[in-house]
Amino acid sequence: MSVTAVVLPPPSTATTSRPPLLIVGHGTRDAAGVEQFTGFTRRVAALMAGRGVAVGGGLIELAPPPLMDAVAGLVGAGHRHLVAVPLMLVAAGHAKGDIPAALDRERERHPAMTYAYGRPLAADPRILDALDERLSAVLDDAERAGTHVVLVGRGSTDPDANAEVFRAGRLFEEGRGLAGVESSFISLARPGVPAALERCRMLGAARVVVLPYFMFAGVLPDRIVAQAQAWAAEHPEVDVRCAGLIGDCDQLAEVVISRYEEAVAGGIRNNCDTCMYRIAMPGREAKVGLPQAPHDHPDDPAHPHGHSHDHGHPHGHSHDHGHPHPHGHPHAHAH
Repeated sequence: MSVTAVVLPPPSTATTSRPPLLIVGHGTRDAAGVEQFTGFTRRVAALMAGRGVAVGGGLIELAPPPLMDAVAGLVGAGHRHLVAVPLMLVAAGHAKGDIPAALDRERERHPAMTYAYGRPLAADPRILDALDERLSAVLDDAERAGTHVVLVGRGSTDPDANAEVFRAGRLFEEGRGLAGVESSFISLARPGVPAALERCRMLGAARVVVLPYFMFAGVLPDRIVAQAQAWAAEHPEVDVRCAGLIGDCDQLAEVVISRYEEAVAGGIRNNCDTCMYRIAMPGREAKVGLPQAPHDHPDDPAHPHGHSHDHGHPHGHSHDHGHPHPHGHPHAHAH
């Protein structure tokens, strides 16, 4: 796969007083997912051009464009302070540790560079609206009252991140006229997709829509569909439908831009009360204060050996990069 770093500056970008936006994604081996990420970065860039803000986008592992190239492009255009927004729906290990560690590695490459770090996207109402549109694409309004929804998140070893998926499910259920919403996971956490579907059946559901809480195509979204179809084949009495992904859309772009503006203003507020990198959560006590290292990217010569994995990782992440919290929790701060 040949993908160049996405760096889209507005006119006279190096002289603008506004720092550039750096969108940081995870990465996937799915070519369609990479294409959606780069297309989304271009969408955000088009929206930000009128504000005089340059936009770059890079991935931390698995596929190009690497974060290294996106940062080099922005720094090469004359920027010294960046605002990085993690393109993550929940604050799990990637947002709390992997991305800050990767950004600190870029600071070693570019000692004059500083950055502010925005917060993950979370269950923003605009994202919930996008999910509602995906639901409506496979469900008539008249069918809502008799329909259960299974919202499927990625899953993590971080209890706080898993709780965020359940929060999104509850918020999605409110006011949308559905019979109910069950939250579930495709990796590393319970309940899985078949278990959530079975719960709906036991509750009397005759129709269920499986709704992925994912942005772009990849191995795990494909797995959601496969598991849902396999369960449906064994339970023909239940009408099971699969909705699409959030995807490259204006609602998602608006949330990213909001996170950028929030970080620029320095008004980010985060909840650290249940963060396993700060608090000794039951069964996760060893995670507190662990050292952190960035992921290996196949196109980053700093780590030529490269490791690879396609979904949530069971290793813990923590990182101290110059603020009082002993982990890489997203806070707005200059580096």
